[in-house]
Amino acid sequence: ISTPLSGPAPRSIPSGGVNLAIGQLEEEIYDKVVDLTEYAKRQRWWNGLFGKNSGPLAEKYSVATQLAVGGLSGWCAGYLFQKVGKVAATSVGGGLLLLQIANNSGYIQVDWKRVEKDVNKAKKQLKKGTNKAGPEINTFVEKSTEFVKKNIVVTSGFIGGFLLGLAS
Repeated sequence: ISTPLSGPAPRSIPSGGVNLAIGQLEEEIYDKVVDLTEYAKRQRWWNGLFGKNSGPLAEKYSVATQLAVGGLSGWCAGYLFQKVGKVAATSVGGGLLLLQIANNSGYIQVDWKRVEKDVNKAKKQLKKGTNKAGPEINTFVEKSTEFVKKNIVVTSGFIGGFLLGLAS
C-alpha cells in the first residue's frame, strides 16, 4: 500500500515554468489522495472496531460536514446545559438556604421521625425498581454503543462541541 507522501523524487523546476510545476504538483497530490470512506471500508481493523459500515450518515455526507454538524449541535447543547445547570443549581441552593433559614427562625418544624420513615420506604422502592430496570438499561447502552459506532464522526464532533459549549 502506498501512502500519499510516497512517490518519485521531486524534480527541479525550470525558471519559467513555476505555474506549470505547481499545477502538475497539485494534480499529482490530487491523484494520490485516498478517499477516506473507501479506504476505511477496505481496512479490517476499521470494520472490527466500528462495524461493517460506518453508518448511513457517513455514506451521505462528507467527513467535514459530519464534524461541522456534530460540533455545532454539541456546542449548542453544551452551552444550554451550562446555562440551565447554573440556573438549576442556583434555584436548588437558594431554596435549601431559604428552608434552612425558615427552620432556624421557627417558621418550619421538621418531623425527623417521619422523614426517616419516608427515606427508608423510598430505599425499599428503589431496590425493587433497580432489579426490574436492569434489562432496559442494558438495551439502552447497547443501542447507544451501536449508534456511536455507526456515526463515529458525528459523535466525535458532538462531544468536542459539547465540551467547548460547556467551557464558553
